[in-house]
Amino acid sequence: MGKIDAWVAGLRVLEDWGVERVYGLPAGSLNSLMDAFEKEQDRIDFIQVRHEEIGGLAAAMQYKFSGKLGVALGSAGPGATHLYNGLYDAKYDGVPMLAIIGQRKLSELNYDGFQEFNQNPYFADVAYYNRRVMFAEQLPKVLDEAIRAAYANRGPAVVEVPVSFGWEEIDEDSFFTSASARPKNVTYKVDEDDLARAVEMLNDAERPIIYAGRGTRFAGEDVVKLSQKIKAPIAVTGINFDTFDYDYEALLGSAARVSWKPANEAFPQADVALILGNNFPFTEAMHLYDNFKHVIQVDIDPYHLGKRQKVDIAFLADAGEVTRQLTEKVDAVEQSDWYDANVDNIKNWKEYLNHIETKSDGPLKYFNVYNAINEVADEDAMFSVDVGNVTQTSVRHLHMTPKNSWATSGIFATMGNGAPGAIAAQYDNPDRQVWSLSGDGGFMMVPQAITTQVQYKMPIINVVFTNKQFGFIKDEQEDLNDNFFGVFLEDENFAKMAEAQGAVAYTVTEISQLKETFEKAVADSKAGKTVLIDAKVAAERPIPLEGQHVLKLDPRMTDETEVKEVKERYDAQDLKPFADFLEAHGLEDKRAQAHLDDGIITDDSKE
Repeated sequence: MGKIDAWVAGLRVLEDWGVERVYGLPAGSLNSLMDAFEKEQDRIDFIQVRHEEIGGLAAAMQYKFSGKLGVALGSAGPGATHLYNGLYDAKYDGVPMLAIIGQRKLSELNYDGFQEFNQNPYFADVAYYNRRVMFAEQLPKVLDEAIRAAYANRGPAVVEVPVSFGWEEIDEDSFFTSASARPKNVTYKVDEDDLARAVEMLNDAERPIIYAGRGTRFAGEDVVKLSQKIKAPIAVTGINFDTFDYDYEALLGSAARVSWKPANEAFPQADVALILGNNFPFTEAMHLYDNFKHVIQVDIDPYHLGKRQKVDIAFLADAGEVTRQLTEKVDAVEQSDWYDANVDNIKNWKEYLNHIETKSDGPLKYFNVYNAINEVADEDAMFSVDVGNVTQTSVRHLHMTPKNSWATSGIFATMGNGAPGAIAAQYDNPDRQVWSLSGDGGFMMVPQAITTQVQYKMPIINVVFTNKQFGFIKDEQEDLNDNFFGVFLEDENFAKMAEAQGAVAYTVTEISQLKETFEKAVADSKAGKTVLIDAKVAAERPIPLEGQHVLKLDPRMTDETEVKEVKERYDAQDLKPFADFLEAHGLEDKRAQAHLDDGIITDDSKE
């Protein structure tokens, strides 16, 4: 019977589960694992990052782009703690992920040694599986358990390995993996009685709306077919924009703050909502569903059913399958004033976006940069987007289709995920164009990610929107605080920083520079070079549309002086309130009545 180092056996387990790379840094508490990587380097890659947080975020983002388990390393103590943001991003966004944590050898524990601390309790909240390996032969078994738990719970698993175990030899035939037992497809039975009730509810609906979350990611065409048949516009969650074509006439966009105007206006006017694979976290705070007469919800996670709202009919089922069955059975609606009013409102919104995106004069702004990206991006380009105003502007101004891939830190919303996520996207998609989009605040948390991109010859195009402020928080302070405080940043020369790391870099300060610069950047990327573009954009707020903000565009609801001020500030002279289109189609404006009744939909207060 042959022998094998325990950590080599552990890597064989990862390999059997399809893991192709692990992100991390070497460390004394990981030295036995480094030996194993050297021995297995033809089968699995060790990706050297410059900060464990970058590795953790890359591992979390990997599943979002490729559906493949991401794995990150952290040394005992500080390396382990640096993984936390990636682990919580994975937990909140429902992403399987494995974190391997180093530890001193067992005989040295409990002496308050160098970098020693009790790590298992530290990961108790974030991890669905959290174990320390207790003897060498257990190492491959615990890793297999961890990966199975990560997939089963759609979240992080953490395994701590004392360094000495990795060098111990174990029998080659003393372990196995359960990778082959992982089900390829999980089927759910759709309850026929509930289906019949849902069909009746949709047939009776006068103002139906479809709210499509990430659960519809592979069923976008099916959702569109249902939308067209019952004349229901489609709203999406922010993390699900790449499921639908930007040009679909009835795409309302996302709701709440990271939003399109048509979605925020449609929700309080609708009467029946079909919520598909959606766990939007601002539902209660924004009173998003308060005016619905009926709610039908579909989700594969029973914990999500009824979590955000009172539900009339709940399906524990795949969103695509329920959508297809509903489409077969519902009555076709030939014409709908409700649908037509929404289509007109969406058209007006997109005309506004096009107006500000294509301006050729004035200061450089976010949307001018997005116009340049849209003009040169490949049709299947991938976008790793940081959080903050860059998330909001990306969902508004990137003209995506289902050929694209788009991901961010959705619910945990940790700054700094853009550049690490691009690394993960590029590895699994070497033939696709990959973009990283970040604000200057988010990018400065992970600038060393550029070094990793250059080191591994990754042709990523990194765009940094520099406006010398934490814009998203500054906008909140404008609404809620007495004054601005702690939100302003010093300017950085990101181009010089990137050049020092070995990337090709450009700085853009004017609209007239965009076309040539972005064409050069794409050419550099196609030549295999890492690129960074520092876009010095105006420190201006994107038009706010959440809560009471959307009312400020309607003279029926707000003083005309305030309407004029809002339209002038955001260059929105031709942007019309939804009430205009409802009125044009002979429909009542329910929100006006709600406003008169002291407002149903409100912003969060300071409390």
